[in-house]
Amino acid sequence: MTEGSNASRASTPIDLPVLPLDDEVVLPGMVVPLDLSDAEVRAAVEAAQAVARPGGGKPEVLLVPRIDGNYTGTGVLGTVEQVGRLSDGDPGALIRARDRVRIGAGTSGPGNALWVEGTRIDVPVPDPLPGSAAELAKEYKALATSWLKKRGAWQVVDRVQQIDDISALADNSGYSPFLTTAQKVQLLETADAVARLKLAIQWLGEHLAEQDVAESIAKDVQEGVDKQQREFLLRRQLDAVRKELSELNGESGSGDESDDYRARVEAADLPGHVREAALKEVEKLERASDQSPEGSWIRTWLDTVLELPWNERTEDAYDIRGAREILDAEHAGLGDVKERITEYLAVRKRRTDRGLGVVGGRRGGAVLALVGPPGVGKTSLGESVAHAMGRKFVRVALGGVRDEAEIRGHRRTYVGALPGRIVRAVKEAGSMNPVVLLDEIDKVGSDFRGDPAAALLEVLDPAQNHTFRDHYLEVELDLSDVVFLATANVLDAIPEALLDRMELVTLDGYTEDEKVVIARDHLLPRQLERAGLEKDEVGLDESALRKLAGEYTREAGVRNLERSVARLLRKVAAQHELGERKLPFTVSEQDLRGLIGRPHHVPESAQDPAGRRTSVPGVATGLAVTGAGGDVLFVEASLADPETGASGLTLTGQLGDVMKESAQIALSFLRSHGAELELPVADLKDRGVHIHFPAGAVPKDGPSAGITLTTALASLLSGRLARTDVAMTGEVSLTGRVLPIGGLKQKLLAAHRAGITTVVIPQRNEADLDDVPAEVLDTLDVHPVTDVRQVLEIALAPASALAQDRLPAAA
Repeated sequence: MTEGSNASRASTPIDLPVLPLDDEVVLPGMVVPLDLSDAEVRAAVEAAQAVARPGGGKPEVLLVPRIDGNYTGTGVLGTVEQVGRLSDGDPGALIRARDRVRIGAGTSGPGNALWVEGTRIDVPVPDPLPGSAAELAKEYKALATSWLKKRGAWQVVDRVQQIDDISALADNSGYSPFLTTAQKVQLLETADAVARLKLAIQWLGEHLAEQDVAESIAKDVQEGVDKQQREFLLRRQLDAVRKELSELNGESGSGDESDDYRARVEAADLPGHVREAALKEVEKLERASDQSPEGSWIRTWLDTVLELPWNERTEDAYDIRGAREILDAEHAGLGDVKERITEYLAVRKRRTDRGLGVVGGRRGGAVLALVGPPGVGKTSLGESVAHAMGRKFVRVALGGVRDEAEIRGHRRTYVGALPGRIVRAVKEAGSMNPVVLLDEIDKVGSDFRGDPAAALLEVLDPAQNHTFRDHYLEVELDLSDVVFLATANVLDAIPEALLDRMELVTLDGYTEDEKVVIARDHLLPRQLERAGLEKDEVGLDESALRKLAGEYTREAGVRNLERSVARLLRKVAAQHELGERKLPFTVSEQDLRGLIGRPHHVPESAQDPAGRRTSVPGVATGLAVTGAGGDVLFVEASLADPETGASGLTLTGQLGDVMKESAQIALSFLRSHGAELELPVADLKDRGVHIHFPAGAVPKDGPSAGITLTTALASLLSGRLARTDVAMTGEVSLTGRVLPIGGLKQKLLAAHRAGITTVVIPQRNEADLDDVPAEVLDTLDVHPVTDVRQVLEIALAPASALAQDRLPAAA
């Protein structure tokens, strides 16, 4: 065919059915069998057979690679040579790839196949070949021959040598199994035969180089293995010779390594029972073979035992006054914890002075559980306790731990066995009397691997932990001198048996004054350093800190307060770098809104000065405890219109069973005592009552909203408004008695934060007021009550003309 006819043939578009090849590439010259059980293959072959070819030509299809669901822009024209059965008996077709085709627009055709318009890509090869192309062909044949000989494919060598067309020679590299799909696609899409041949030479050369390296490595590995086997045999012979010589001299032979471990054990300052167990393991090591895995286990165990500080102890700082000053300097508030640590140090000092440091094999350790909402300083308190006592500090994070072996260790029979976290903590501290903080003990879980909380029972029992036995060590470890501090957010999540072994210290959160002190003395200096600012460059007025604590954050702890301070300092630093503000600069209360926006938590008294929240009958203010501390809770009640025909009690707000029962009790009390309280309760029979707790996305439960529910219903029936400055908490009985509740301190702190001035509490909770800070009690008018009638007298405003106008229709 002449060069002109080639160009004419290449420019003539042809319509072909598409036969997609998923992650496979076929190059011109290849003959491939395809499985007709594939619907797309069968559709393409049948569509090709349905088209009559001039001169009775064979059916033609377009083989197109489909890589990750995307078709390439170039395919291969293939002729269906034969249709029949494959070697496994399935129907198949034999297709010979012929010419490259550039894929154009889609078109229509018979059958279910996809038809496209394509144009043959024919790049003429000059004849004769120029010298450079001939050299490339010669180089490729040499490389291919070398690679085929290594694989033992002698028959293929002759076929490759007989190919003279450089285009066919380059396409022949598509048979190479080491080429990736992307490389084969590149070969398909490269029209120039010389360029394709260069690519094939490059990839084949790189593959041969990699094979040479791999063979070299394999050779070195084999030589190393042979050397190790030879060395092993020689060492065994040497051991046998030494053994014979020692028997002739009347000595007991042992290896150098076991001699070293025996010397280390004898030189170490170990307790008697530990030394005895270690020497038994050394004897096992002496009898064990060098290649035995047991020898490795024994050596790891001995290393662990020798690294533990069996007789290392730090001297406690018995400067009680100095220890209290350290606690006060590093933490504001938290008086209960500071008193407990001070008491512990004072008792230890007196025991030591009187020679009672060890009684009954036990020392005077301590196990404290610090329970409180997030951000109140439970974790950082552990470091302060260690600092005050002059002890080492180790933190053990228990959040999410579900494997009992994490606490007690693994048995030595397991591969990769390790001692438990308690032993590792003592090892890390380097002394037998550290302060160990068991962080997030309420987040410990359990599954098929055991219950870690149950494994902690012995660790945290002062009567048992002087003989704690780790599964890995299998020797007794004295933990009686360790001060264990456990932290938790939720008390209910700690198992009762575990909680019984710890002394509970509750951290209920900080008052606003304490937050201001913490922000001024601790948070601000730390955030100034993190923001790259000096102390004399940026300052915060106390009024600004107070507003940050009271109106920009509402929490029991100080984490969000610290974030607000950090955000404020970042804003000032950015403005200074942009030239918008000069330093030094003192942030005042008036500057806060311009720097970090409006307050997010305005106190109820300031947010609702006219009492709009409770400006309609049927709304009362209660107090609740959540996972983040105390909070203010509103209760809203309404009566259905008589014409609707609704009746009964409806409760909304995602309430628990106990709170639903409290609502039923409040309604029953008012129905039975309506005449006594001068309430129009006769129409309650015919009208539905709806009680709603706002913030419906938050689950609520507990009996402490009983008097709040009663007040809301009484306000609704009487038309008297509930006072906006009054909040209340207490359980109500069916006879109207006010019963005690829990979490009083947290609730009063929440009332203080919300700007409430009057609080109604059960009289039997009056003793709990001793735990409330004095500065909070000074701002609150607390009324202990025993009967719900007293609550109504305090909480409901006197009837007025405005209130009478708002009486329910049936009243």
